[in-house]
Amino acid sequence: MSKTIGFRPTDDDERIIREAIRDDERTTDVIRRALRLLDREAWLARARADAERLADEDLSDEADAW
Repeated sequence: MSKTIGFRPTDDDERIIREAIRDDERTTDVIRRALRLLDREAWLARARADAERLADEDLSDEADAW
């Protein structure tokens, strides 16, 4: 199901879109790519937090599960 989201770009937003747009793209495509990058950035932040939380874990101290 498609949903429309309103967006009023600032001059700076328009500049960013103009610089990021590829020959075969529309503004919508650029915004979608940006959303995917934000999603990846959030995933990386969660992965880093997990890695930091588990940094002191020593699996060699645990019995093998197999």
